[in-house]
Amino acid sequence: MSALIIGGAVAVGAAVTAYAVTRKDPMAEFDLPEGHQFDAMDSAAALDAIMERIGGSHRATAHMGVTERLVATRDIINNMFANAPIVSAVTAVDAGGVPAEWVVAPGVNSDRRLLYIHGGAFYFGSPKSHRVITSKLSEISNAAVLAIDYRLMPEHNRMASVEDCRTAYDWMLQQGPDGAAPATTVYVAGDSAGGNLTLSLLAWVRDSGRRAPNAAVALSPVTDARMVSPSLSTNMDTDIILKPLAKGLNKVPRWLLFAVQWWSGKAKPTAPAISPLLGDLSGLPPILVQVSDHEMLRDDGRRYVNKAVAAGTDATLQRWQHVPHVWQIFYPELPEAEASFEQIKLFLQRHSA
Repeated sequence: MSALIIGGAVAVGAAVTAYAVTRKDPMAEFDLPEGHQFDAMDSAAALDAIMERIGGSHRATAHMGVTERLVATRDIINNMFANAPIVSAVTAVDAGGVPAEWVVAPGVNSDRRLLYIHGGAFYFGSPKSHRVITSKLSEISNAAVLAIDYRLMPEHNRMASVEDCRTAYDWMLQQGPDGAAPATTVYVAGDSAGGNLTLSLLAWVRDSGRRAPNAAVALSPVTDARMVSPSLSTNMDTDIILKPLAKGLNKVPRWLLFAVQWWSGKAKPTAPAISPLLGDLSGLPPILVQVSDHEMLRDDGRRYVNKAVAAGTDATLQRWQHVPHVWQIFYPELPEAEASFEQIKLFLQRHSA
């Protein structure tokens, strides 16, 4: 009898979940407008080299088991840009219990601070893997960048990364690379999974009455853990970064993905802390979102910006052509990366204290 009850409960739960993720998506109303599109640039040679590098990394781990592949991929990502030239000084620091590093370009004002949250699908990445971005951001923002090494899955649940971002933000408000001192200007930025955590952090800061950042930047952010944005399927073949990760998931029923995310992350995928798109987007600081027209997460960013604007928030969407997911990390070899940083610089200058 108990087996029948349990079986019935599982069936009902699956049915409810299936309905929740397959009914007409109310977020579809935010698919338009499309945002500002930048013209394609002469970057064919650079893109070919990048595609070969990424393809080689995927081929190197394709034969591995799940655990071995996780370890190997983390190592590849952490070292892929290890030899890229940066001008900033890098110093390890404990940000209130969160491992982190200060990335400080020459001559910047350390009372101006930027919290950077790296991407990597919540499973990969580190401050080391993203120093190309953090060093450039320190230069163009005239600020010290605090890059945090938040807890990753599967060793930790999904909310652990959210909590680490909150802890580090509070710490950075009062601590700089030279010691205790209040920040005069505050920015938050992140890419992909880090873009998700950036947008989640903004809502928490607002709701908790903390000092808001002057502005925030999200590069190719994940905004909806339900994984229902149209470009997740329409752009799969043109996304050289995410396609290998997503092509297997595309064969799994959406309701099952939803349930597995809930179980593995110990957090409901529709919770605003996990899916910022699904929360209240009013009263947030100015936000710049940059996406590629050819990446799978394009519509995650588009929907977020359009919903934020509808809620009265100053949000801007910039779309770039023929570039990979988080193309900014390929600075300086990719011309679009340099152009993107120039747009970020102008945005941050407009919202400087």
